[in-house]
Amino acid sequence: IDRCRTIILDKTGTLTYGQPTLTERFPAPASDHELVLRLAAGLERYSKHPLSQPILDAATQQHLIVPEPAEVRERPGEGLEGEVEGHHVRIIGRRQAAAAGHAASLPPVSTGLECVILVDGQYAATYRFHDAPREDSRSFISHLGPRHRLERILLVSGDRESEVRYLAEHVGISEVYAAQSPEEKVAITRRETSRAPTLFIGDGINDAPALATATVGLAFGHQSEITGEAAGAVIMDTSLKRVDELFHLARRMRRIALQSAIGGMALSIVGMLIAFAGLLPPVAGAVFQEVIDLAAVLNALRAATPGGELSDY
Repeated sequence: IDRCRTIILDKTGTLTYGQPTLTERFPAPASDHELVLRLAAGLERYSKHPLSQPILDAATQQHLIVPEPAEVRERPGEGLEGEVEGHHVRIIGRRQAAAAGHAASLPPVSTGLECVILVDGQYAATYRFHDAPREDSRSFISHLGPRHRLERILLVSGDRESEVRYLAEHVGISEVYAAQSPEEKVAITRRETSRAPTLFIGDGINDAPALATATVGLAFGHQSEITGEAAGAVIMDTSLKRVDELFHLARRMRRIALQSAIGGMALSIVGMLIAFAGLLPPVAGAVFQEVIDLAAVLNALRAATPGGELSDY
């Protein structure tokens, strides 16, 4: 990690808390607001999509009974659809909604995540969500160059460009890649790794290929076994301060390892030169070598002791 000069960061769950909340609703003029929310919550009831929980939370806050869905289908890139209380419900993105002929009903593009809800083929509502940036995201990003010699910082996300750029401006990142598929994340990581050692930090299953491609992959939070297996290291506590601690630990362990290895070899060479000059008898030479080995081991054991402050931002 200490040798990495480029850091590639995922957005959701890494620089944000990964807990979007439903902040805005844009219902169709003639729609029943509570019915639409109930149907959407019913469809999202067993979904693993990041926006499912905020919809369920909103329904719970309004004391709505969430119905059981039927015939639920969730194909990659096609949204979620199924039957809920006799209604055909679809929850899709803006592009899919526009392609289905509902562009005129959609609200203006703005920051935030959003989903479009169709009931029986008709536009019912657009829900908009916001995922708050972590409080220390900006200070963490700003200290990476001066403190850890990182030359480039990239924000790579599968979210919409308006949302990603909003976060990038908030935390101070200028190089942004939005609406990236897992394959495109891998391509970006492979390209950057060919230029300099890279560190990729992500938390989702879709980040696993990029984590495995980077020089060092760091899984932020143990969200899944796949992500943990693909990464070189795992931060169990989803805190940027823990990432900074890992930077400091990696630098200290590398410095101690180099001291033990290079120092041990240098002392061994000195001993051989003294022995070659006839000034070191065989028994004394053996004892001298054991002392060198012991010194190298004792120095290496310093890695297990606290090395001062582990975070500096």
